[in-house]
Amino acid sequence: MPLSSFPDSTSPHTLVVGQSARHSWYEAWVNVAVGFGIGFVSNITVLPLFGMHVQLGANFEISLIFTVISLIRSFALRRLFNRLATR
Repeated sequence: MPLSSFPDSTSPHTLVVGQSARHSWYEAWVNVAVGFGIGFVSNITVLPLFGMHVQLGANFEISLIFTVISLIRSFALRRLFNRLATR
């Protein structure tokens, strides 16, 4: 039985509806924005503990690259799981 056929807890006759692509995109952006902030601050504090001293501008660029990768990954996985859940 596909996941979309399972009723939610509010009603025995309510079907679970998948998330829209737009909502997935917004959720991915918020998730990644928070991750960017955490990653940026983490790089500033953790890298020097390992003898790596990265300038603030380079740290920003590195964090931005990983943020773009994370955004694409997060959106793609969300859409994949949404597709699997609505079959």
